[in-house]
Amino acid sequence: MRVDQELIANMIAPRSRVLDVGSGDGELIDYLFRTRACDAQGIELNMEAVTQSVAHGLPVMHGDADHDLANYPDGRFDYVVLQRTLQAVARPREVLRQLLRIGRYAIVSFPNFGHWQLRWQLLVTGRMPMTPVWATPWHETPNIHPCTIRDFMALCEEDGYVVERWMAVDENGASVPWRRSIRLANLFGEQALFLLRRADISQ
Repeated sequence: MRVDQELIANMIAPRSRVLDVGSGDGELIDYLFRTRACDAQGIELNMEAVTQSVAHGLPVMHGDADHDLANYPDGRFDYVVLQRTLQAVARPREVLRQLLRIGRYAIVSFPNFGHWQLRWQLLVTGRMPMTPVWATPWHETPNIHPCTIRDFMALCEEDGYVVERWMAVDENGASVPWRRSIRLANLFGEQALFLLRRADISQ
């Protein structure tokens, strides 16, 4: 699995009910089945990835985070995961609201557009930056709402979400220095992971 998927899996309690939104080839779902005895399922927009998942016996449905989350009942899952997908949805604020409506917790990972390499490339070249995390040219990327760690923190505060846990890591999974400083994590973290809950839901 990708490093961020391993970190996500470590946030999920055994035998939980999990929905993986943007599940890709289903690797995280398979891992949760095998190692944590979770009742895990997924939805994925890419039909080829859905077919691949189903061929491996994984319960993945074709679906769109922007529209299909509304079909799930309140509190259906213990955890709803959105891995590297937030920046690619049309309505990220509404998607977050739906995640925390249908799940007790939401786990969100995204590439951090505030990383110093991206800032430096944009400053020096005047062109949209590319890194191993942001690896697609601007005219082909599905990313329509790139954000920074500070942007995401601000949105959580505005909408009243409790950040139970967060981390900023590099592409190899190493935690960035200055864990307690959002400003420095925003500068040095290539990707971010957040464990959220609604303020009106107790731990």
